[in-house]
Amino acid sequence: MKRTFDIPLSVLRLWFAALLMCVAAVSTVQPVLAQTASPAASADKVDQLIKLLDDPEIRALLNKQTAAPAAEADTSMSATEFSALGHRIRDHLRKIGEAIPQVSSEFMRAGGTIADDINGHGPLGVFGLFLTMVLIGLGAEWLFHRIASRSRMHAALAQTDGARQNPLHSAGRHLFAVLAPLVAFSLASLGLFMAMTWPPLLDAIMLPLLLGVIACRFVIRIARLVLIGPRTGKDVAATAGLVPIDRASAVFWYKRIFWFACVFFAGWALVGVMVALSIEPGVRATVGYALGLGMLLVAIETVWNRPAAIARPHGRGAMEWALTFYLCLLWGLWVAGLVIILWLGIYALILPGLLKATTAMARNAFGGTPDVPGSGNPVVEVLVERGARAIIITLAVLWLAFLINKRSSMFTGEAMTDRIIQGVLAGAIILLVADILWQIAKAVINRTLEHAQVSTADSAHAARNGRLLTLLPILRTMLAIVIALIAVMMVLSGLGVQVAPLIAGAGIFGVAIGFGSQTLVKDVISGVFYMMDDAFRVGEYIQSGSYKGTVESFSIRSVKLRHHRGPVFTVPFGTLGAIENMSRDWVIDKFTISVGYDTDINKVRKMVKGVGAALLEDEELGPLIIETLKMKGVEQFGDYGIDLSFAMMTKPGYQTTIRRRAYMMIREAFTQNGVVFASPTVQVAGGDSSSAAAAASTVKTAMDLKKLAESGEGA
Repeated sequence: MKRTFDIPLSVLRLWFAALLMCVAAVSTVQPVLAQTASPAASADKVDQLIKLLDDPEIRALLNKQTAAPAAEADTSMSATEFSALGHRIRDHLRKIGEAIPQVSSEFMRAGGTIADDINGHGPLGVFGLFLTMVLIGLGAEWLFHRIASRSRMHAALAQTDGARQNPLHSAGRHLFAVLAPLVAFSLASLGLFMAMTWPPLLDAIMLPLLLGVIACRFVIRIARLVLIGPRTGKDVAATAGLVPIDRASAVFWYKRIFWFACVFFAGWALVGVMVALSIEPGVRATVGYALGLGMLLVAIETVWNRPAAIARPHGRGAMEWALTFYLCLLWGLWVAGLVIILWLGIYALILPGLLKATTAMARNAFGGTPDVPGSGNPVVEVLVERGARAIIITLAVLWLAFLINKRSSMFTGEAMTDRIIQGVLAGAIILLVADILWQIAKAVINRTLEHAQVSTADSAHAARNGRLLTLLPILRTMLAIVIALIAVMMVLSGLGVQVAPLIAGAGIFGVAIGFGSQTLVKDVISGVFYMMDDAFRVGEYIQSGSYKGTVESFSIRSVKLRHHRGPVFTVPFGTLGAIENMSRDWVIDKFTISVGYDTDINKVRKMVKGVGAALLEDEELGPLIIETLKMKGVEQFGDYGIDLSFAMMTKPGYQTTIRRRAYMMIREAFTQNGVVFASPTVQVAGGDSSSAAAAASTVKTAMDLKKLAESGEGA
């Protein structure tokens, strides 16, 4: 019997534990049960309990009883957390208020700690050592400047006066000159301090101070390089930074960044010193908030004195007050301990401007010369611009995730919550990568389209450009759809959504659409084959049945034709049928002219040959003629004259213009050489005047009918 109870006993323990949790959550008789403890259960009772737990109905009942309290707990989770958040804020503010009177005593205690642990040297001794290290670093920096001055002088003399310099190249040449002295300062000050042996407390105090000075100077130098430009021996006003703004605005923003960096890193270093001196966390937070008021004042002064506010026609107003209130609100959120909301507000304030400045820098550095079309590399420009934007956004998202992980109760270790957070972060990165790929593809396609729109005399190159103008817009649309679909699928997969059923459902939905709209499928497939056959291109004149005109644009299912009289036809590919393309390679234009029966045919041939030579010598029409005008011979003998046939080969689309010029020149040649065009005549026998009048009337009527017919054809 004992051997048969081993496995059920483990199951019994699990169910018994679940039962106790359920009873503790929903029962109010737990104290009574605790006071009236029952004696130890016998083996028979345990056996009966195990049999009851093995019953499926009992298990279902226990599952219902354990699920109901959990659901109730979930519904009240948000209210409980919100109340707990309010309590945390009040406790945090209470601790800050209690820490304010302790600031002076804590600093006095810290001064005593410094004197006790650093061989009797007080805060002044520590400050003297810090100042000594800074002076040593400045001396090393000055020495580096002296050594490198000769190379900078040679570089300045090598520059050509008046030549336009790429801002990125200029910044790259001066980047070493800007950062190398700072490296010398760091090695001389921080490196010398780290190389020597100091008391542990002094080491912990000096390290944040020196790091704060180095970081502050690094930010200031980078800001100067980006906004104002490097220091040169030439005119200071002629230098320019990477951001394309005017000199006054650049100096304004550089000064504000300078003061903001000084206040920020001074507070950061002071907090590090207070941590080393074991000052109470409340006092540290109070001092940090007080230094934050300095940053708040710098930010408010920047809002009210920024160039955009001063240059506004109506002056400062509601926008400045709203920004001031917003900045004060951010400081209040910081004091209240709502760090996550604080950083969301900071992102909303600075990220748009930072991304805009990044875009401006990339276009200014890689956009090429504005006066030279086609200069610059769009791929590099997009890579730098979108890559920098992606790095900024990724760092912002990672920092926010780090704060949420440390300060929020959202991360409870549950697999579902962690999966969602990881999916959101991965989704953001996937969307950024997809954006970079799409922007690169779009930049390359747009650059190719710009080159293809330039007219050229080479027929093969012109044909290639026409094909590019036809296919690349369609390819651009397809790439956008494909990249968007793949990115969305990857994001959904990262969030834990099963994309296989979505793909299968999309396939079934596509099949249903295919059966339900066969005309649409026919149009799309016909368009694909028209593109594969290169049947027509943008800018070509085609005719299909009753539709004819110049191809203006394409879509997935139709083509737009502009008739030569103005109307636009939108024709589905499925209804085009056979295409008559009138704009490929060459065109043979034929026409006939009637001359009298007494005309010398050879003389007319020579005159037309001269007309053809004159057309070839024409500066405007000559390059458009492949084979000049020639007389083919007698076409037929008409009722009133001889019909002569003429032909010429021209480039597509220009035959009408050349034929009209040829008509004018042929008429002038015929007039000068006495050649008469054939006209309807009637010969009357005898001297009857009434018969002659009737004949003249008949001739006049025939001439009027001919003119009417010609006017109808011309219209």
